[in-house]
Amino acid sequence: MKNSVLVLLVCMMNFFCYSQDIFGKWKTIDDETGEAKSIVEIYEENGKVYGKIVEILNPDRKNAICNKCEGDDKGKPILGFVLIRDLKKDGRYYEGGTIFDPQKGKKYKCKLGLEQGNDNLLLVRGYVAFFYATQYWERIQD
Repeated sequence: MKNSVLVLLVCMMNFFCYSQDIFGKWKTIDDETGEAKSIVEIYEENGKVYGKIVEILNPDRKNAICNKCEGDDKGKPILGFVLIRDLKKDGRYYEGGTIFDPQKGKKYKCKLGLEQGNDNLLLVRGYVAFFYATQYWERIQD
């Protein structure tokens, strides 16, 4: 009986410790201006993690076109654009994929993870070699 209770307690602790993850909707915050720009939905598809722009917060940019995008995305609306692609979980973070900045027209390696001790703050890091920039996005509660 004691072993069963112990196993149940360990399982419950794991559930509560790891129940929050990066999946869901996040308000993007510009690291240079501090301005909220869009809502990005982070989701999993075929074992990889993606992020798609599902809402643009600036009314003047709602119909913006991605002129600096690459390949098939060039000239398409930014609304619906998949800017985070092909990440996989590696310990505490999701890595190994890319993030594309449609305003600058640049693709970066990407790292995502929940901020330590705050499940409502997402660390979003784009980097090239040793140079990186970090943004913190805020979770949207549905």
